[in-house]
Amino acid sequence: MSAVPTELSTADYAVFGVTLGFSAAIGIFYAIKDWRSREGTEEYLLGGRNLGMIPVSLSLSVSFMSAVTVLGTPAEVYIYGTMYWWFLLAMLIVAVVTSELYIPMFYKMGISSTYEYLEKRFNRPVRILATVTFILETIFYVGIVIYAPSLALSAVTGFDLWTAVMSTGIVCTFYTTLGGIKAVIWTDVFQAVVMLCGFLAVTIRGSIVLGGYEKVWQICEEGGRIDFLHFDLDPRYRHTFWSIIVGGTFLWLGVYAVSQSQVQRYLCCRSVKQAKGAIYLNWLGLVVIISLSVINGTILYAFYHDCDPLGTGKVGATDQLLPYMALELFKDYPGVTGLVVSCIFSGSLSTVSSGINAMSCVTVEDFIKPVTKWSDTTYTWVSKGSVIIYGGLCIAMAYLASQLGGVLEAALSILGLVGGPLVGLFTLGLLFPFANSIGAFVGLLSGLAVSIWVYVGIGLKNIVSKVINTYKVNATVPSTIALNMSTAMMTTTVAPEIPAIADFYSISYVYYSCIGVGTTLVIGLLLSLLT
Repeated sequence: MSAVPTELSTADYAVFGVTLGFSAAIGIFYAIKDWRSREGTEEYLLGGRNLGMIPVSLSLSVSFMSAVTVLGTPAEVYIYGTMYWWFLLAMLIVAVVTSELYIPMFYKMGISSTYEYLEKRFNRPVRILATVTFILETIFYVGIVIYAPSLALSAVTGFDLWTAVMSTGIVCTFYTTLGGIKAVIWTDVFQAVVMLCGFLAVTIRGSIVLGGYEKVWQICEEGGRIDFLHFDLDPRYRHTFWSIIVGGTFLWLGVYAVSQSQVQRYLCCRSVKQAKGAIYLNWLGLVVIISLSVINGTILYAFYHDCDPLGTGKVGATDQLLPYMALELFKDYPGVTGLVVSCIFSGSLSTVSSGINAMSCVTVEDFIKPVTKWSDTTYTWVSKGSVIIYGGLCIAMAYLASQLGGVLEAALSILGLVGGPLVGLFTLGLLFPFANSIGAFVGLLSGLAVSIWVYVGIGLKNIVSKVINTYKVNATVPSTIALNMSTAMMTTTVAPEIPAIADFYSISYVYYSCIGVGTTLVIGLLLSLLT
């Protein structure tokens, strides 16, 4: 077997350049097309509420799957197995709940910002707190999805990491600033096609090289990576059927039901019926994306099952596995590796543009419009200026993402930490008529505090466990939790014992959102009853 290439070819760079250039061109097109539009922010931020459900559904599918899915899901299957696929069932539940409960309410109120509902239901401080929470969540999340593909490109080709980060951030900021939500949605459509082509290229070529997909499946079965029937109720397991259905449902409700990035797309549709159709079509898109990601993960395992690149030091992190395999698979096919890299970057571009456009929208609608009486033209220019500012903040935040570990777990952890309390807040308003503003405000703060406490506690537990392990002498006690656990319990014969609460800190990241929802509801309801 010839050596794996260490850099992209000219054809690969050409394909990658065309992807970035075409995305930027869409922004320029809509900037020129809508130059004389008199609809102001309604056109710039909501597309005049006149977009069709097919482009909106594709935009919904790719905007939160992104490079996190392209890189993280195959690595997840490579290490832990195929249980991740059950997230599709959780997402179907989320699609039904969102379409039947949340979308009709948003349309009935005629709002532009998701959090406008909270002021009408509770008061302005609750709305402001929720908006600030969303902005901070989005900056952190977008920082991860800028960093992820840049890391992949840097690790396998030697391309400068921070040049890649800047390229992603600048291109996204450029076309989002110029073209608004229409540019974001139509570039998402283009990027969805690129992602599909990249996935299919790896699936087809990998299956051929390995002797057919039946052989791939056989190798994965022998290696214990085919697992769809894990029904254990222990919350410390990383992924089980119950953790994914319960935790995953609350996790993705935080994305699809109450996140401005997604709700803004529903509001771009012509009617409630179109918006509902968009979210169901979006689920079909997710079936394709996640299924192909899982298939690519099985190919990844079959390809390296007897020569792990992580063990041999050929790659430094799990998120580098897919691009490394792509270089090896397509070393004799100039341009195809560039397509896979473009697939990774397309996922990132779609999420970054969605995030900064949504942050711009809530900034104008929640902070500026309620206290000013400017013209629509002025508000549009303010929106464009805030897109540039948020783009810069997200690029800066990419550095922090480099310190958070695997991109999949880091991204989903952030969504769960913040999305859970926000789901709890909206649930408080929708389902409990006696809930008041004091309960809502303190409930949200409590949900965020407890979620962050758990996340930080898990990090500290992992550090303490590693320190304690250095004191082990002669005896090695097997982990009491299988490979599929979120964090193996550490034991030692010499070092101080880990406190009993450590078991709680071993909870799977999927449950973070449940903790946030539960805390927000319990505190919110108690305070509402007391006040």
